[in-house]
Amino acid sequence: MQAIIMAGGRGTRLMPLTKDMPKPMVPIIDKPILYYTINKLKEAGITDIILTLCYLGKKIEDTFGEGKDLGVRLRYVYEDNPLGTAGSIKNASDLIRDDFMVLSGDAYTDMNFEALIDFHKKHRGIATIASVRVSTPELFGNIFKNEKGLITYFEEKPEKPKTNLVNAGIYVFDKRILRKIPKGFCDFSRNVFPKLIGKLYTFESDCFWSDVGNLESYYMTNYRVAQEYNKKG
Repeated sequence: MQAIIMAGGRGTRLMPLTKDMPKPMVPIIDKPILYYTINKLKEAGITDIILTLCYLGKKIEDTFGEGKDLGVRLRYVYEDNPLGTAGSIKNASDLIRDDFMVLSGDAYTDMNFEALIDFHKKHRGIATIASVRVSTPELFGNIFKNEKGLITYFEEKPEKPKTNLVNAGIYVFDKRILRKIPKGFCDFSRNVFPKLIGKLYTFESDCFWSDVGNLESYYMTNYRVAQEYNKKG
């Protein structure tokens, strides 16, 4: 199992923190958000990791290098212009050899990745979308599922949500998904997933998850992680 971390976003809603820093490098306590994601993948046994970069991407590569200090192998794929969530994966397809995870480099979670992968292998769908329940579902892709976890409907950022179960931006894909993604700009939620209803499953998690989308959620995430540090200390 490989992993691709999408780390090319500008993070405009986190200004001024992201004025001279890519969003995945914004610190949670004393380490970049991206550090926690890489370390969590390693704990799950995934050490072959590809990062897709755009905005100030060289700062990420200069910080993490080949990943030796973290005990992983890191490789980088640059985009001259943003290609969207699916487009960035297609752009890195030459490095993908097997089933793979995709994650956002600017989100923080304590999700059980091993359980997510086991769920995907059990159901054998073309994709498994990790989902969580939130208080602001209008800000995310809404997921409707049956009792087996098969996704029956997918609605991106509806004005009047009918569910609080949302797409966490963490996926496990069968390599076949690459055939469903055209070259150029392409978004999973708007261009790919709606065409695959009936072949997609969702793994619902009760984990802590934050997209760190604005300053309020950024400081909330720092507070939450600080609480965990205090418990361990």
